[in-house]
Amino acid sequence: MGQKWTATDMRIPQLETERLLFRRPRRSDLPWYTEYCLSERSQYVGGPFNEVQAFEKLASMIGHWELRGFGRFVFLERETERPLGHVGALQLSSSEPPEITWTIWNELDEGKGFATEASVAFKSYAMRELGLSNLIAHVDCDNSASRRLAERLGGELDAEAAPPSWLPSSVLYRFRLLD
Repeated sequence: MGQKWTATDMRIPQLETERLLFRRPRRSDLPWYTEYCLSERSQYVGGPFNEVQAFEKLASMIGHWELRGFGRFVFLERETERPLGHVGALQLSSSEPPEITWTIWNELDEGKGFATEASVAFKSYAMRELGLSNLIAHVDCDNSASRRLAERLGGELDAEAAPPSWLPSSVLYRFRLLD
């Protein structure tokens, strides 16, 4: 079993793929992330948001690492180091498994397999480095691209799960990482 991280173990995680580099979110991501939050692309996660909300959401993403000891990575195109989106674990309540999330920030980067590549890499990292055995994903019912990705990643739809109050139009996928 992999190492279980705690909030006090803040070593810098190393994660990369053939096309992508991963790092913790930082303030230089704010313009890229704000553009995403202001756009219709954020509709499946409660948006569009305003600039203040985008700032709060990125600050929350950064702070999650301090509070939980893990979080979401910003993934970048290896050649240009341009931020493409984020992927990783969100755990709002310790009574639920961490949630795997993935987002492509700009529509021009969709359809190139970046979200799949990033999510597959994160699932492996979650099992190997974080010692997680289960993940969940709340996906908006109408977000067909993310629903297909959840299924490609091995997620099983839990038709009995009630949606959370913060995403009432979602369905739940469960991922088993360890046998």
